Amino acid sequence: MSKNVFMAGAARADITPPVGTLLYGYNPHQESTSVHDPLTVTVLALRQGEEKAMLVSVTVGDFQTELCNEIRGRMSEVSGVPQGRIVIAATHTHSAPNVAGMEGWGDVDRPYVDSIMLPAMLRAAEEAVGALQPAEYAVGVTESRVGINRRQQMENGSIALGQNPWGCYDPFMTCVAVRNAETKKGILNIIHYGCHGTAAGCNREISRDWSGIMTDRLETETGVMTAYWNGAQGDVGPRLTNGKTVGDIRHVEELGGAAAMDASRAYAARGMYVPGDLRVFEGEVAIPYKPLLPLDEVNARLSSYGNPDALINIQKLEYAHYRAIKDVYDAGVPGHDTHYRIPQTIISIGEAAFVPYPFEIFSEISLRLRHHSPIRYTLALSNANGYNAYLPTEDQIVRGGYEILCFLYSGAYTLVNHADQILLDENLRILRGE
Repeated sequence: MSKNVFMAGAARADITPPVGTLLYGYNPHQESTSVHDPLTVTVLALRQGEEKAMLVSVTVGDFQTELCNEIRGRMSEVSGVPQGRIVIAATHTHSAPNVAGMEGWGDVDRPYVDSIMLPAMLRAAEEAVGALQPAEYAVGVTESRVGINRRQQMENGSIALGQNPWGCYDPFMTCVAVRNAETKKGILNIIHYGCHGTAAGCNREISRDWSGIMTDRLETETGVMTAYWNGAQGDVGPRLTNGKTVGDIRHVEELGGAAAMDASRAYAARGMYVPGDLRVFEGEVAIPYKPLLPLDEVNARLSSYGNPDALINIQKLEYAHYRAIKDVYDAGVPGHDTHYRIPQTIISIGEAAFVPYPFEIFSEISLRLRHHSPIRYTLALSNANGYNAYLPTEDQIVRGGYEILCFLYSGAYTLVNHADQILLDENLRILRGE
């Protein structure tokens, strides 16, 4: 066998927590009372010649960047894949334990990480590498209405979380099917689509949300392990029959069934299987920070809060933003990098490239990237290799709303408003090898 043969191997492990675990995504005290469907980690290991890479899908909400880097390092140790070439993406279900640790939403559930999630991820990484075999792939695409823009504009012009029928969303669902090149037996079906995992709402069932129903159904129909990688979902919610962006567990099953039909159609639309061609594009993305607010304005904002300890969610995030700026001034405004720097790794297996973003990116970012990319199927991944809240398109910032507040108040140093264009330019530069 030629040393330059494209190889792929896949493995899955269960990461379901015990009932009673706190669920992440709404208030930090939401306790689970049952398991609707199991949580999983799925690993696709790739190798061609000396090149190695790994794509990982984890059915949790968001990954704290520091935690994600720690896990990538541990997975590298057991798999032999360089840490920088491991892409870990969260599916963004809101019915899983907290591994994000975002201010206002509770701390990382470290006991869950250490006792359940991390061991399972390491085991799956080892098994995926051990399962490497000559492989080929095919791609199918269909249009899907599973998602809808969720930035609903109210009569007074304000933005609420709901359904915006004229708003932007990425309508394309893509299936990348990987199989053994010799036996033609399936290795893994990758389903890519951008949509929030909030169909269950502020529920108490542990669940992968609508995407779990979808992947289970396609797996049953094809007999091939199937997993979901979330696309640009920052401004996209599930298209629920109640007209909202949240529902209950019945909406999970309802929308999951619709998504399953779309996934089956994408799988059926796949073209000819062709030999894989593993390429890894690496570089650094640098996004400028805004200047810090003046100290007198920061002090005035902080003095307006009555009881900061009682705050949660956006209110807590906003307070923490001003508190963090005050801490910088109190420290004497030490030298600080003027840019947020992201080590970027884009993994391509031929005409399908996976571009990680450590943000909840708005859907237009995905559409623009795909339109200008030199690779035919360029698939943006939200919540991948870390988490830094939302990244909106510049035109939406003036409208405000929940996502914009998260963007404006995450940390002491916040990104410039045109960060979306900078991300597009930087990723295209890396993809073009410039």
